[in-house]
Amino acid sequence: MLTHYGTQTIESENLILRKFSYDDNENMLDYWVSDPKIQFLYSEPIYTTKDEVKILLDKYIGSYTLDDKYRWAIIEKSTGICIGQIAFFLVDSKNHFGEIEYCIGSKFHRKGYASEAVRNIINYGFSKINFHKIQVCHKEKNIASQGVIMKNGFRYEGTLRDYFYIDGAYVSRLYYSMLKSEWEAVK
Repeated sequence: MLTHYGTQTIESENLILRKFSYDDNENMLDYWVSDPKIQFLYSEPIYTTKDEVKILLDKYIGSYTLDDKYRWAIIEKSTGICIGQIAFFLVDSKNHFGEIEYCIGSKFHRKGYASEAVRNIINYGFSKINFHKIQVCHKEKNIASQGVIMKNGFRYEGTLRDYFYIDGAYVSRLYYSMLKSEWEAVK
């Protein structure tokens, strides 16, 4: 049985994961939602105006009224900048699993932030929500995301071949998962 708490603040060595606020609009626009490369990596649209980002924030912030919705702004502790987002974008309460998505602005890559954020919500998912399984995927050519996934101890499950059709080409999606018992064995 899952216990839903909604999105709660998580603090770690370099990051604060917290609910989005409308004050994040400018950082989001400056560092990630307007970047075609970043948005492509996790199949999201490109936002180019503050009004477009506000509509996205309306969606994110509105979801916080539901205890089974989980989406965090990733805040770099040293600067207070919103550098990305991480979520259990899919929560299956009947089958006791959640699926992670995340993105970090290019300027903040190669600092270990994605791995740190993923590690923190894995812990949240297993210890607070009581998921049996957490899954995550990446596009086949997103090797950096694959590194984050492997560093956090996920096991490869399989490839959904030609899952996306983007710019005239098919792109496969690779899936990984971790069971609560596997996380408990290594935490």
